[in-house]
Amino acid sequence: MAYTTIDFKTKKSLKEAFAKGEIITVFQPGPFGPDVLDGTCYLEGPHYPKPHTWYASCQVKDRVIVEKIK
Repeated sequence: MAYTTIDFKTKKSLKEAFAKGEIITVFQPGPFGPDVLDGTCYLEGPHYPKPHTWYASCQVKDRVIVEKIK
């Protein structure tokens, strides 16, 4: 699971930012990152230590979300 660089509190706010054309980057926390491979990416939020309350999938290229968030 990856995080967005911006700590979105809700999946709705993430989708709204993407729809507005904001450039949203992602990273892999912990020992497995920070790079995220191109292709399908699974996100969670908000960031630890807050409990994760939303999950999403998207397409990433060069650590930037490039396709619709599901």
